[in-house]
Amino acid sequence: MSLFATPGMSSLTPAAQNSQASSAPGRLNKPSALERSARDEMNAQLIDNLNVSIGAGNKSQQLLYRSAIDKINELLAPEFGADALQAAASKQDNSAEATAERILSLSLGFYDAYAQQHPEMSEEERASSFVALVRGGFEQGFNEAKEILDGLKVLGGDIASGIQQTFELVQKGYDDFLASKLPATTTDSSA
Repeated sequence: MSLFATPGMSSLTPAAQNSQASSAPGRLNKPSALERSARDEMNAQLIDNLNVSIGAGNKSQQLLYRSAIDKINELLAPEFGADALQAAASKQDNSAEATAERILSLSLGFYDAYAQQHPEMSEEERASSFVALVRGGFEQGFNEAKEILDGLKVLGGDIASGIQQTFELVQKGYDDFLASKLPATTTDSSA
């Protein structure tokens, strides 16, 4: 509380103002326009925060996808420019399988360009290096999305199992891609 009264403001305490207002004939205890405005603004912020929290819970796969793609974009930017991986259309299937497929498709789609920029590496080195790069970006994005969902208190139940399934599918996709680029090892000992 300020010790000095400002124009339009009373130097009385809120209790004294209420006492004075209730003793004034014909005057009701109505909040001032400033108090109503502050209350309305606070209510609007609470509703916005609630909507963000509910919305994030309903769109956890979108958040995971966006976070992973943003981190992969960041890591690919030095070699391929900003926003190397563009997000798909806003209306999309956000199941674990579809989200994993989009992450894999977009991130692995840059392998040929990466290989052209690194002709000094063997195919095995290129594949390993590329998968390590995009896998690292995916894992960072995944962890960031998981922290956001946890912070919003919506990481549980179906959401937690859905993003965990997405994580496992993407990791398997990276492993399968890498295996397809590495020389086949034979365990057949018969001649």
